[in-house]
Amino acid sequence: MSVSAPSSKTLGLASRVALNPAGLFWLALLIVSALPVYWIGFISLGKAWATPEYSHGPLIPLISLYLFLRELRMTPPAPPGTPADRRPGILLILFALVFGIFGNLVQIPDIVTYALILWVGGVMLTGFGWAQGKRHFLPVVHLVFMLPLPQFVYWKLSIFLQGISSELGVWFVQLAGVPVFLEGNVIDLGIYKLQVAEACSGLRYLFPILSFSYLFSILYRGPMWHKAVLLLSAAPLTVLMNSVRIGVIGILVNSYGIEQAEGFLHFFEGWVIFLLCVAILFVMAMGLQRLTPNPKSLADTIDLDFQGFGPQAARVLGITASKGLIAAAVLSTAVAAAYVLVPRPERVEPTREAFMLFPRDLGPWSGASSELAPDVARVLAADDYINASYAAPGETGYVNFFVAYYDKLTEGQGIHSPEVCLPMGGWEVFSIEPYKVDIPGTAYGSFDVNRAVIQKGLSKQIVYYWFEQRGKRMTNDYKAKASVVWDSLTMGRADGALVRFVTPLGQGETEADADARMQRFMELALKKLPDYVPN
Repeated sequence: MSVSAPSSKTLGLASRVALNPAGLFWLALLIVSALPVYWIGFISLGKAWATPEYSHGPLIPLISLYLFLRELRMTPPAPPGTPADRRPGILLILFALVFGIFGNLVQIPDIVTYALILWVGGVMLTGFGWAQGKRHFLPVVHLVFMLPLPQFVYWKLSIFLQGISSELGVWFVQLAGVPVFLEGNVIDLGIYKLQVAEACSGLRYLFPILSFSYLFSILYRGPMWHKAVLLLSAAPLTVLMNSVRIGVIGILVNSYGIEQAEGFLHFFEGWVIFLLCVAILFVMAMGLQRLTPNPKSLADTIDLDFQGFGPQAARVLGITASKGLIAAAVLSTAVAAAYVLVPRPERVEPTREAFMLFPRDLGPWSGASSELAPDVARVLAADDYINASYAAPGETGYVNFFVAYYDKLTEGQGIHSPEVCLPMGGWEVFSIEPYKVDIPGTAYGSFDVNRAVIQKGLSKQIVYYWFEQRGKRMTNDYKAKASVVWDSLTMGRADGALVRFVTPLGQGETEADADARMQRFMELALKKLPDYVPN
């Protein structure tokens, strides 16, 4: 997708564009009218860009602008009166506005930011018309790299990459002859233990490297399959090099102490890995060039050219006040005005008790609560939670009762399913499947839970968990997320919780015995739960 240098004729046409106040007015109206619809998306992007994983975000629109101006040099302004089909752009703008309003109604900023990119594509198609505008979609698609992943996708991907990085990191440590043991995502070096946290999963480097490889594949001068190799190699390359980083940290900690895994050195090693990934992509590009009949030098392999960008950017000053642009601006203003002026359903804030008031004595059961570790609580990001263990006379084991409650599951918060969290804690999951329980004497009655059998060392436990969603109990986290979106739109509620019960399997005890003990406690606990997790 490389382009040749622009001709002097093209640059001359661009430099002679006359100012068109009418066209600028309608373009400004189109942009300003859309701001209320996408405002929470801008706020969400600002918050995401302040995190290490998405700190590259502000660079993405600038890179997309560079790609757009680069392509624009090859397309001189169309002569006045040239017919252009602007209907696809108008329809895309309308869809993007409706999609953005839907994101506002359900209070999911991620939906609004995706709609924003569609809107940008619609504006571009409206301005240029379909025939020319479709040539400029690569810069628009590149904007995807500025967006944060949905939280439930982010955590599942992060935990998956943590597992891969841990396994490969330990393998590199073993290659160096260092005795090491991996339990979940904890690297045990004997004296020291390293936690491969979500910050070490590789996502921090994956997103900018993916963006860089996308740009790299566009600027690369070579066959299309070369571009595909460069683009597709970004993800495995990032994970591999991040694993090397973890392995190096493990070796340094084993030799020189735990301070090697902290502070500036940890940060510096991360930047080294990022730069190494970029360097490897350059080496791959040069290697692919050697496979061509006439290989190019490094300077000729990558098409970096900024000539004539000023005149191309100035072309917006001469935008034509076409019927399509006027129609798009009027339509956008009308839709945005309807969104702002038409009353929206009020958010429902259910009344509930705080978990600090949850009884510590339930029949014969007595419990004691404990706080989560600060880093665990930060990742959990629950508005309220209870983590308490209960025991009773005559019972051979305790029952741990955990509930994480969220006021709004649509505003960036997400429940972290034990299905992905348990293995990272070092627990081996023997089985996990839906399981029907019958809890008499409660409003819950008979319902399905996820039942897991897990083991760490000699300790074996039975786990029940489900997602408590506004009077509904669900076992699938994707269906639970969809239910939140629907209930937010129809009921004005987006609250929900993860409910989990755990009991150990004692020596000589059967799984049926542990199930019976857990359900005896559940009968008492669930009578109280609706006061704390409203139906």
